[in-house]
Amino acid sequence: MAEFPPEVLLRGAKVAIEQSEYLPTLHRMIESCQRGLSDFGLPSPRDAYLEACNATSPKQDFSWSHPAIYLAGRDSDWFFLANNTENLTWPVFREHYQKYVKRALAGEQFVIPERKALEQQPSTPMDTEARKAALKELRAKTSL
Repeated sequence: MAEFPPEVLLRGAKVAIEQSEYLPTLHRMIESCQRGLSDFGLPSPRDAYLEACNATSPKQDFSWSHPAIYLAGRDSDWFFLANNTENLTWPVFREHYQKYVKRALAGEQFVIPERKALEQQPSTPMDTEARKAALKELRAKTSL
C-alpha cells in the first residue's frame, strides 16, 4: 500500500467501503486504489515500472501510456533501470513515480520533452593544405 499516495488511498478506501457490505480486505483496498489511479489515466506503479523497463529507445519517441512514466524513468536514470536488478531499481522508480502521481492528482499536466535533432550544417572537407596547417597549429598548441 506504500506505493500509493495518500490521496489515492483515501479515495480507494471511500470507494471500497461504499461498495462493500463489510469492511474491505487489503486485496480489495489495493484494487480500489489501482482503479483510482486509472481514473486519472495513470497505471499502477507496478505497471508503470514494467512499461518503463520495457520501453524501446529512443525513450522520447516511445508511445507512453502517461508522461509521468517517462519522467519517472528519466529521473530514475534509464541506464540504471536497464543495468541493475529489480530489487535495486523498483524502489527508486516507485519513489519517482509516486512524486509524479501526486503532482498529476493535484492537476499538473506533464509533457515529454521533444528530442533535439542534430544540427544539419553542410560540411565541406578541408583540402590537403588546410589539414596540414590545422595539424601544424594543433601540434604547436599541444607541444607535440
